[in-house]
Amino acid sequence: MSTAAPRQRMYRSPLLQALSRELRLRHYSDATARTYIRWVVRYVRYHGTCHPSGLDRDKVVEFLSALAIRNRVAASTQNQAMAAISFLYREVLGTPLEELEPIARAKRSVRVPVVLGQEEVKQVIGRMKATPRLVAMLLYGSGLRVLECLRLRVKDLDFGAHEIVVRGGKGDKIA
Repeated sequence: MSTAAPRQRMYRSPLLQALSRELRLRHYSDATARTYIRWVVRYVRYHGTCHPSGLDRDKVVEFLSALAIRNRVAASTQNQAMAAISFLYREVLGTPLEELEPIARAKRSVRVPVVLGQEEVKQVIGRMKATPRLVAMLLYGSGLRVLECLRLRVKDLDFGAHEIVVRGGKGDKIA
């Protein structure tokens, strides 16, 4: 795992430079920053390269509705675009958007989760051996994420306090 600082990309546009700087200051992940910047670029291009400060709330609603109607994006994609544009207006331009209604909302797909019963889990784990079995038991019993579990070391276990220290996990939490 690399410990090098994330590569900072320089943008020609002062708007994108300011957006990138604000995202970095708030410790957004590099992937989120890249995604937000792409959404802002797409939003600006949609409106003929007009600066967002000259675009009002109705233009944001128009863009987000077009994503759902013309592009038929998933609801999570539309929400991601909305989050990026809201961040731009709130943190970079200093003019938070009011409630963005009425937006044509993308339809959320209805998925029924597939969950194993306790007996099925016992059977699956019972057929495993050694390290994979230990990992499966920890994942099932603790709620750890896969990488969090795989990065555990002996010093991360506190049997007396019944705690597992998760280093570099989402939010640097103690589980």
